[in-house]
Amino acid sequence: MINNRLLLSFVGFCMALLPLYAQEKAIEKIIQTGQTDNRVMHHLDILTNRFGGRLVGSGAFEDATQWMVREYKSWGLDVKLEEAGSVPVGFNRGPWSGRMLSDNGMILHFATPSFTSGTKGLQRGHVLIEPKTQDEFKHMKGALNGAWVLISGKNDGFPIDRSHSGDSIRAIIKAENEKITTENRERMLRNRTNRENNEMLPYREFPALFYHEMCEAGVLGFIQSSPVPIRALYDRKMIDSGELTFDNLPDKPDIKLDEHQFALIEQMTKERREFLLEFDIRNHFRIGPVKYHNLVASIKGSKYPDEYVIVSAHLDAYDVATGGIDCGTGIGPMMEAARMIALSGAKPKRTILFIAFAAEEFGLLGAKAFVKAHPDMLPKIANLFNRDGGPLPPVGITVPPAMYDDFVEICEPIKKIRPGYPFEVKKQEKPTPRPKVPSSHDGSVFAVEGVPIFNFTTEDFKGYNFNYGEIWHTERDLYTKNIPEYQEHTATCIALAALGVANLNHQLSREQAYAE
Repeated sequence: MINNRLLLSFVGFCMALLPLYAQEKAIEKIIQTGQTDNRVMHHLDILTNRFGGRLVGSGAFEDATQWMVREYKSWGLDVKLEEAGSVPVGFNRGPWSGRMLSDNGMILHFATPSFTSGTKGLQRGHVLIEPKTQDEFKHMKGALNGAWVLISGKNDGFPIDRSHSGDSIRAIIKAENEKITTENRERMLRNRTNRENNEMLPYREFPALFYHEMCEAGVLGFIQSSPVPIRALYDRKMIDSGELTFDNLPDKPDIKLDEHQFALIEQMTKERREFLLEFDIRNHFRIGPVKYHNLVASIKGSKYPDEYVIVSAHLDAYDVATGGIDCGTGIGPMMEAARMIALSGAKPKRTILFIAFAAEEFGLLGAKAFVKAHPDMLPKIANLFNRDGGPLPPVGITVPPAMYDDFVEICEPIKKIRPGYPFEVKKQEKPTPRPKVPSSHDGSVFAVEGVPIFNFTTEDFKGYNFNYGEIWHTERDLYTKNIPEYQEHTATCIALAALGVANLNHQLSREQAYAE
């Protein structure tokens, strides 16, 4: 007859093994799903090709948010939307096209910044170069009616400065150019009468220096030279200053044209050749304010529900392309990691949050709103895995010595995902200084508060020749720039790492997480 005490000890031992067995089975299921049923590219396809560029304030952003809510709920996650802010007016981008009409006509390659005007249907007109002085403006005022105007400067993504501060700069430069005009007249007189050889002083330039006067004169729109690939952002100065309202929207298109085509058109204009340009641009606005939300999905912790592991990315994207990389490469793997963990049957000890932040591109506004709304949560966050970069896969992670042993254990299963994919956990040589202000990504908002934000090191180790600078905020930020096998691997790594941190028997140490 078995001793009752021994039987109870055996039962207790078996029960203690059950959570460990369940955790191992969940890990095996995640790896299997990642290898045989990985849907990260499906998520990216929907996100980028069905919704497109997800500018906050756009229908595409709101539709993408609602789709993510539906998907998370279908996988059994709890989901909530948290209001994070609003934009004064909304903006939706439609199709655009343009061409030059001449003996050697061509299709025009261009874009327009968000929150700028479209055309009033298809509009066709001649071309002029903007005036730099009051005399030049008066000389060409009549010809400006119905003209496309070439303006100075190089496109940096932002539109013509229509703000009060921009107008103040215009007034100063106009006054300086009048002084230059007076000086040049005197030099010309001395050259004629005294046979001197005085050079003329160059005029100061400011894009669309006579902006308001040209608009009143009846121009069709403005054209600026742009490096390729074309970058198109948003009217930051008008939005940040609070000057943008539905009643003072721009009504003249602000076109950023391929610099090679611009140079040709500019030369033809200087030579006073006869040709026309036509554009059809569908930029549309929505009456605001238009609210935007952070999307927070969660798998509740079974033992420490008030301790957290966060996986995050930003849902918003500039709309001149489709946000396939920035930040599709964060949202897609995050969604698939959530699906993998949910399907694995895992019961993490800590709560795992999957957060799609809004308005990152407008100044990390979604992340700032979340941190402000949840101050009590910040000390209880084990780590935030924020992904906001290219489609490159994790090849390692560097953590403080106090976290090293934990991450070695956490990341061991990653080596089983794909043979030949490298991965190494390294010790940080010295703590990173704790930032005083946020930098260029949502994670930095949490770092300011002392939250650990240790992320994977990534590398294009197979040599796919990806160039982040090529797509960053440009027309090439597309689904087709993704690297499927890298994205699939990334999703699986994120799932395993988040679950591993959530299942530690103790909270990750913050010792030397930052140098204070």
